Amino acid sequence: MASLPLSSSSHLGFRPFSRGQSPPTISFLRSRSTSNGGKQFQQSLLTTTTNPLRVPSPISLTNRVARKLTTVVRASSSTAVTSNPSPPWQGAALKPLAAAIATGVILWFVPQPAGVSRNAWQLLAIFLATIVGIITQPLPLGAVALLGLGASVLTKTLTFAAAFSAFGDPIPWLIALAFFFARGFIKTGLGNRIAYQFVSLFGSSSLGLGYSLVFSEALLAPAIPSVSARAGGIFLPLVKSLCVACGSNVGDGTENRLGSWLMLTCFQTSCISSAMFLTGMAANPLSANLTFNTIKQTLGWTEWAKAAFVPGLVSLIVVPLLLYVIYPPTVKSSPDAPKLAREKLENMGPMSRNEIIMAGTLLLTVGLWIFGGVLNVDAVTAAILGLSVLLVTGVVTWKECLAESVAWDTLTWFAALIAMAGYLNKYGLISWFSQTVVKFVGGLGLSWQLSFSILLLLYFYSHYFFASGAAHIGAMFTAFLSVASALGTPPYFGAMVLAFLSNLMGGLTHYGIGSAPIFYGANYVSLAKWWGYGFLISIVNIVIWLGIGGVWWKAIGLW
Repeated sequence: MASLPLSSSSHLGFRPFSRGQSPPTISFLRSRSTSNGGKQFQQSLLTTTTNPLRVPSPISLTNRVARKLTTVVRASSSTAVTSNPSPPWQGAALKPLAAAIATGVILWFVPQPAGVSRNAWQLLAIFLATIVGIITQPLPLGAVALLGLGASVLTKTLTFAAAFSAFGDPIPWLIALAFFFARGFIKTGLGNRIAYQFVSLFGSSSLGLGYSLVFSEALLAPAIPSVSARAGGIFLPLVKSLCVACGSNVGDGTENRLGSWLMLTCFQTSCISSAMFLTGMAANPLSANLTFNTIKQTLGWTEWAKAAFVPGLVSLIVVPLLLYVIYPPTVKSSPDAPKLAREKLENMGPMSRNEIIMAGTLLLTVGLWIFGGVLNVDAVTAAILGLSVLLVTGVVTWKECLAESVAWDTLTWFAALIAMAGYLNKYGLISWFSQTVVKFVGGLGLSWQLSFSILLLLYFYSHYFFASGAAHIGAMFTAFLSVASALGTPPYFGAMVLAFLSNLMGGLTHYGIGSAPIFYGANYVSLAKWWGYGFLISIVNIVIWLGIGGVWWKAIGLW
């Protein structure tokens, strides 16, 4: 190893001095201190060496420096610990997670009722634990749903293929595609252009703006038989653009300015418009088919629309107004808004190339949704075709689609709930529940009116256990219609009312109908408020449809 040669002129940071010179003071350059300990160390050394007549010996100086360095290191370490606390917990919220797990564990060890298989009971425990997790949100919704699927596979309650089977269902993908359409709608500026048109016509009041959207959606309902397509492909992009144009954004505290009320209103009324027409929701023809198979009578398009028109119209008027009172937007009147909107339109100038492509793609997709039955093209295929056009033309990029985290999160949790709810039916739990309810109500000895009312309430609120209107109808419609008829309910009347409620019950949760995860995914309304107002509006709708509707149905001879 090479050694460092030392000469008489070499020194270790000190300059040599000749005889006769006064010993120099030992000075230190001012340096940036990183702690109080460093300042104390510097001051102490200066104090020690300021006397020019006392020069410490090299050994003494070395010892003192070592002691001071030890003090500095200790002080610096203490300061570092204080100023750099451990990072905050970024995992699950532990109390909500414990509540969800406890729900599942308790139900898991409760003996299953007679007639229910062990697999069905275990899946019910996991499903309810997942629902509690979705309500309390210890993690994002997609993560909670994934934990539920993992638990079902780990416990051998479901196979992997069964647990993830709903990822091949078209509805979750149609919902995800709707978010990608919304991205292009807003990115190109077409959404703002249409939003400003609406504001220029109806924007002097928030209520007028809301009603214009509600009745526009109702007019499209008979032509577009997918509520997911109507909500996601047309109205979610438009509503989001309107919210942004009016200064109501997610995450900056302005959600209640307009967006919260408008999102909830458009969602709840989409359930009403679906109930008004046989072609208003994809599952409505299933109700008609089961009706024919059970009572050998046909629910025709005209008969359906005639019976639903009066209660539907009343609900479309009352629900937005009620939400406006109990969950009001903070901006209710803006007399200058129409004028400002017209100025914005003038500043935007003519439509850009991307706007024209977006508008043409939207017209193509909506046309396929309307005439898809004739052309044998379903709703999700039409949406994929539309997105393909946007990707090929560069209006929307795949990177932007991947960045739509809400779309992928919604796809995950909605598909998970569809899978678990579907296998609850396949394992026989739903049929057992239907038969139990039927025996209970039939044994009460009540009039058919009261018996039918109890059956309707049980049918309606059991929708908390379903993530699909079609699944609910397929599992329970026939059993409840059969019992209602046996108890004296006019069969055609009973079928019609059950069919209407099969749409209205979708407003209970953020997963109960195709439009729910779309509007909820916009993140303008918290989950607690979504469920709370959903329950309240359900009561209002039941009162309107069974009260005013009952009088109307009597007048047209349904019962």
